[in-house]
Parts: sequence; C-alpha cells; structure tokens
Amino acid sequence: MDNSRSITSQPANRRSFLKKGVLGASAATLAAGMLPGGLTAFDRGEDDGAPITKGDIAILTFLSALEQVEADLWIQYAELGGATNQGLSPIDLELNGKTINTGLAPNYITALEVLDGDMPQYIVDNTDDEITHHQFLNNYLASRGAKPIDLSQFAVLPPSQVTGVPQNGRLTNLKQLTVDTTWWTRYRSATKNPDFGGKFENAVPDLAKGQHPAIPVSDADLTLNSDGTIPNHLQAIANTAGFHFAFIEQGGSSLYPALAQKVTNLEVLRVLLSIGGSEIMHFQVWHDKAGNAANITDGDLTFPDLNAGVDPNTDASGTNVADEFQTNLIMPEPTIFLNQKLGPVAIVRPTSTAQGGAVASVVSFVEDGLFLDPVSNKNTGIVDVLMRLAEEADEARRRL
Repeated sequence: MDNSRSITSQPANRRSFLKKGVLGASAATLAAGMLPGGLTAFDRGEDDGAPITKGDIAILTFLSALEQVEADLWIQYAELGGATNQGLSPIDLELNGKTINTGLAPNYITALEVLDGDMPQYIVDNTDDEITHHQFLNNYLASRGAKPIDLSQFAVLPPSQVTGVPQNGRLTNLKQLTVDTTWWTRYRSATKNPDFGGKFENAVPDLAKGQHPAIPVSDADLTLNSDGTIPNHLQAIANTAGFHFAFIEQGGSSLYPALAQKVTNLEVLRVLLSIGGSEIMHFQVWHDKAGNAANITDGDLTFPDLNAGVDPNTDASGTNVADEFQTNLIMPEPTIFLNQKLGPVAIVRPTSTAQGGAVASVVSFVEDGLFLDPVSNKNTGIVDVLMRLAEEADEARRRL
C-alpha cells in the first residue's frame, strides 16, 4: 500500500477523480458471509469495554479491502518470481485452500536474484502475509457482526501470458506501472516531513513517468542473451519489481498508524498496531533490496547509480546528495515531527490522514496504474468502491 503520490500532487479526494473521469462504474453489491463453523466472537479478555463503533468497522472494512488488493498483486509476483523450495521447509502458499504454483518464470527469478539471492523466498512470504491479513480482517469483521468485504467481482484484468500462469482475471495490473520512488528520499531527509508539506525527489526518475512492466508480460520477455546473461529488458522488469515492492509496503507502514489514531475500541487498536507492524517489516526488507538494483538502461528507462553522489534528477553533487541517495542508508533518518521545537526523531512518515490516510492510499494506487484496464485504458470499477470505503474510513473519529 502506498501514499507517497499524494504528497506531491493535488489533494486526494473522490470528487477530483470523478471530474477527471477515472472512476469506473458504480459499485455493485459486495459479497458477504459469516465465519466457517458459525464463529461469531473471540475471547475479549483484553477488551477495555469500549464499544466497537461504526468508524472502527469502516476502518477494518477498508483495510480488508486494500489487503485483498495487495494479496492479488503479490500472488502475481509469487506465481512468476516466488520460491519453489526453501531448503527443508516446503512452500505452502495457498489461497482459499488451493495451492498457488510459484516460480513459473525461472529467468525472471534469476534477474530478481541480482537484487538479492533471497528475493524469491521473501516474495512468497510477503504474499502469504497479505493473504492472511485480508482473511483475518474479514474473519474479525464477521466475529463483530459486520459484513466481510469481497472485491473479486472486479477481478477482470488479464494476467501475464507466461506459460503456466493461471489465466483467471486479476484485480491488479502489474504490466503498466508508473512507480513513485519518492519514499527513498523521504526516509533519508533530516529536515523535511510530508506531514509538514515536505516535497521529495524520486530515486529512479524514469519509473515515475511512462508505463513499465514489473512482471514478464509473455515468454518473449524471458529469453536470455546468447551467452546466457540477463538482457537489460528482463533486468529492468526485475528492477522495477524491486522498487515497486517497497512502494507498496511503505504505504501500509503509514496507513495503519494513520488510521489507528481514529479507532475507539482497544482490541481494534491492537489489530491495527499488530498488522501495521508487519507492513513496516516488509518495507524495511524491500527498501534494502531495491538498493541492489543493477545500474542499467532499457529504452527510456534508466536505473541510476545511487552511490555515485549525483542527484539523478538534477545532476547536482555533494554531501547532501549522498545523504539522500546512498543505498545503505535504509534506517529512517531523524526528522521533524509534531513540532519543530521538539527536535528531530526517527519516525514512520507520514502518519496524518491527509498524507497517509485511506483516500491518499487509494489515490496512490490509482496513479501507480494498478487498476488500469489495458483494453479500455481506463480504471476498473474497483476504484469507485475503494474510494467510497476510504472516505468512510478517513471520516472515522475516536470516541472518548
């Protein structure tokens, strides 16, 4: 989940999308159901007795919906680039009781392993996490007497045509991405915070313009050079995926704490803090791996040498540039928070509703190209549903 695009663009709201004509058809009725076996409640031993509010339910529903979107895109990454074994521990990735076949594009895996030899394993694990996030949140909603969310009616986008990939429709399109990489410099800044209006440069400027595949579109993308080396096009696809992984997960790192400030019920707060912490762990891993992307050019897409001490946006150089782009600076740089007089502190950023909330997250996904139908060149109807759920989540207020 991502929100960084909202930091540098116009304010995120549903009306602006409607005016631009990017919303799909009006939302259809969403599927709902109860937990298997009639489970309707959990042990409330640590509940503070505060009621679960309409706002709490709105937040949980939105998060479950967005986790379903994340699960969809991660499944696509796992099908093509996920591990097929992890030593003595077998891969047990599945969705709704059905095994997900992984590692269907070995040459794509080889290109991903340029970023890190463990990339295929991390992809499978991240996929498993997102699937369980969606399933747990739906189960929790049902246990509280609320309707679970199911967006599968919008799974209409074509998947990769690589041999072996199931040809069922998907919620997300990973073949025409416009990837924002300002999260890279945002977490390296000692003087700016998006919640204070800070603006940030892209680490890979070319990814933020045009449309780029993060998965092989067909078997033709998987052909190696005659000497067995990885062609620049295939490596560029893997590099794009590496930066996209971090783009997605840094959004969740901000979204969960932004919404946690709005919940009333203590147990709901515990749910958000616990799942949100895992999103932060995901982001930290992918932030580290993206820095290993090979310095290559494929057509109009160049992955710059971020350790050269040169700003890839302006060609400026100097110590300040190195501070913003050097690849091993992956720990959050202390920066301003709440009040500049309090001094700098290492934090997750942003955590405000305007910059890191639900609507901002949906906007960033739309601008990423995740819901773009390649046939109509318009977003699918899922955007309308997500925006409605996001507005309801952002409007929630903590009751004392």
